[in-house]
Amino acid sequence: IPIAAAGRRKKNNGERKTIGLRGVCEHNLKDVDVDFPLGAFTCITGVSGSGKSTLVCDVLYNALRGDGGHRLHNYRSVLGNEHVSGVMMVDQSPIGKTPRSNPTTYIKAFSMIRDIFASRREAVKRGYLSGRFSFNVAGGRCPRCQGMGYERVEMHFMADLFVRCSECEGRRFNHETLEITHRGLDLSEVLDLTVDDALVHFAGHKALVDRLGVLSRVGLGYIRLGQPSTTLSGGESQRMKIARELADDNDGGGVYILDEPTTGLHVDDVATLIEVLRELMARGNSVIVVEHNPQVILQSDHVIDLGPEGGEDGGRVVATGTPSQISRTRGSHTGHYLKRALRQTRKAKP
Repeated sequence: IPIAAAGRRKKNNGERKTIGLRGVCEHNLKDVDVDFPLGAFTCITGVSGSGKSTLVCDVLYNALRGDGGHRLHNYRSVLGNEHVSGVMMVDQSPIGKTPRSNPTTYIKAFSMIRDIFASRREAVKRGYLSGRFSFNVAGGRCPRCQGMGYERVEMHFMADLFVRCSECEGRRFNHETLEITHRGLDLSEVLDLTVDDALVHFAGHKALVDRLGVLSRVGLGYIRLGQPSTTLSGGESQRMKIARELADDNDGGGVYILDEPTTGLHVDDVATLIEVLRELMARGNSVIVVEHNPQVILQSDHVIDLGPEGGEDGGRVVATGTPSQISRTRGSHTGHYLKRALRQTRKAKP
């Protein structure tokens, strides 16, 4: 990961607003008081079992949602939540449960594509409206698989299987619908394009290009428009969720929580993830990440280190501050590894 990205760390001018949790006593957290700076990239660190996920995913998330915290009595009070417009858990869970769901439907781009096909001369002549090109409306979709392209085979004692539809052969639409083309491609062929290829194909449609372009920016330019959501990896699903937030162009003030998002990601994917998280922050949002990777922690604006150990020997705030400050904290396991990572980074510089 290019450590130079850390050079863009936001400076705290002393006026940054915070979210404060007071008296957190969930699981092994021992009456903890914690402040999370808003408009920043904050890493929650510590050894396994120190209370990181409990603090952020169980307590903070529910407190900001206004759901669960008071009911469970796991904290005394929350301060500054009036500065937050919303909170989202950006995890690696699937974005859809059936092959009917795909990247274009998730990012709300498919309606634009349907409108483009409905505006074609032949479609207008036949009286085809946008719904004709939908998976969810009878008339244009394949009647056998109902627009999924696959048929579900129920399996006893195992997860159901999906096999390619024998009637449309995975093309999802009936023959009449597929007779409508855009620049030589029918809708099924368009859905088989990668995001990057689709950006070229629809170059004249700015609104669609802008929305699909977000997928390319988060490093998903290689996925196919109609790729079933069930085939996306955890990391891809996570970036899809961030892409939709970027595409929706919210007004800021949101808090995005990620629990160990770099697990299983290639180093290039991690670098891309950090770039898009910083784009979220540039729009006035806050990012809070539970993380072990020293190279990721070094690029954060603020660190909250829990511990010092796991289980009953954890659940306390060991140190807070910038990664450099944490690296100089005695008794912090995170600080020890950050100091080593900083030393290696300095040696690697030309």
